[in-house]
Amino acid sequence: MTLQPQVEEAIDEAARIVLSSRHVVALVGAGLSVESGIPPFRGPGGLWTKYGEPDMLGYQRFLQDPLGWWQERLSPAAGYRELAEALARARPNPGHYALKEMEDLGFLHHVITQNIDNLHAEAGSRNVTEIHGNRTKLRCIECCARWHSDQFPIDELPPRCPHCGGLVKSDTVMFGEPIPRDALEECIRQAAMCDCMLLIGTSGVVYPAAGFPVDVKMQGGRLIEFNPDETALTELCDVVVRAPSGVALPRLVQRLKELSAR
Repeated sequence: MTLQPQVEEAIDEAARIVLSSRHVVALVGAGLSVESGIPPFRGPGGLWTKYGEPDMLGYQRFLQDPLGWWQERLSPAAGYRELAEALARARPNPGHYALKEMEDLGFLHHVITQNIDNLHAEAGSRNVTEIHGNRTKLRCIECCARWHSDQFPIDELPPRCPHCGGLVKSDTVMFGEPIPRDALEECIRQAAMCDCMLLIGTSGVVYPAAGFPVDVKMQGGRLIEFNPDETALTELCDVVVRAPSGVALPRLVQRLKELSAR
C-alpha cells in the first residue's frame, strides 16, 4: 500500500521522536483488533449496535449470582457467541507483529492494551499489560491469580480460587468491575516512566486508559497517534499518522531501522 506524502512525513517525524525517547509505551485500542477481523462494539457493524449496549450492572449481577453468571456463560447469548467466534478466528495482523519487532529492537518498552483478544501474545510481544483482561484466562477477583482457561479444572460452579478461596470469573473486565489492581498499578507505573506514548487505534474515550496519555503529556512527554480517524486525544498529539495501524506501524519499524543505522 502506497502511503500519501503527508503520512510518510508524519511517520518519519514519529520515528525521530521514538529514537530520541527513553521509555516508549504503546496504548492500543480496538482499532488494531478490527484490522484482525474482530467486530467493534460501537458504530456501524458494532456488536452493541446490533444487540444493545450492556448496562453498568454486569459485575454486580455476577457478585449477586455467580452460579447464574457461570451457567449463562456456558450457554452464551447471540451477541457473546458472535464475539467469541470472531475472537477464535482472529490472528495477529502486521500491526501486532510490528509492535513485537519494535520491542525486540529495543525501541518499544511496554504495551498497554485495551483489547482482550490475546493477539499481542500470539504475535510474540512480551511486555504487555492487558488492562481489560484476556479472553483466554480466568482470574480470582480476590488475589488476582490467573490461569489459562484450559488449565483450570472447573469441578464446581461457581469455581473458587485454590489459593485464597475467592470467586473465579473470566479475566475480561465486566461493566461495573474495577480494573484489576495489579494491571492498574503497572499501567500507572509505565505511564510515569513514559516520555513517548504511541496511541494506536484507541478512541481515547474509555477510562482509565484514556487518562494515561494525558498524564504523559502533562509530565512533558510526547504523544504519537496512529488512527485513520480523529479521536478525543488528537488535539493533544505531537504527531498524527492518519493510516491503518497494520500499514503505518510496519513502515515505522522500517524508518526506525534506517535512521538508527546511520
